[in-house]
Amino acid sequence: MANIYDVNTAEVVKLTAERLKDKMPKPAYIDYVKSGPNKERIPQDPDFWYMRSASILRQVYLNGPIGVSRLRTRYGSRQGHVVHRHHHVKAGGSTIRHALHGLEKLGYIEKNKKGKKGMVITKQGQSFLDKISKELNKN
Repeated sequence: MANIYDVNTAEVVKLTAERLKDKMPKPAYIDYVKSGPNKERIPQDPDFWYMRSASILRQVYLNGPIGVSRLRTRYGSRQGHVVHRHHHVKAGGSTIRHALHGLEKLGYIEKNKKGKKGMVITKQGQSFLDKISKELNKN
């Protein structure tokens, strides 16, 4: 049986984003905000919200329990400066937080009840991603 470790990451995220379009509403503000302070423009991809949500779901599956702070670091990038060196800047937290809330409403992730803070994948979320992986592995 195939799982998320056996298939191409980009294909999993793309197919997961396609499936999330029907289930998860897109916030109204998402088309007008940058994804972080290090970006100059808003995301050009019209499916940015769903791609980011799918990627966050995959990160929770692989690295859970994981919280907003670690995900901000994960999705951040370098800030360009004119005179001095580039430095890493965290991504914006609101898009990540709202994606986590949306995935939690779907029942794919939940707050960790044991020890460490953060979000963990539920059986339903694990099954969702494993079905996608199995489908991709057949092709």
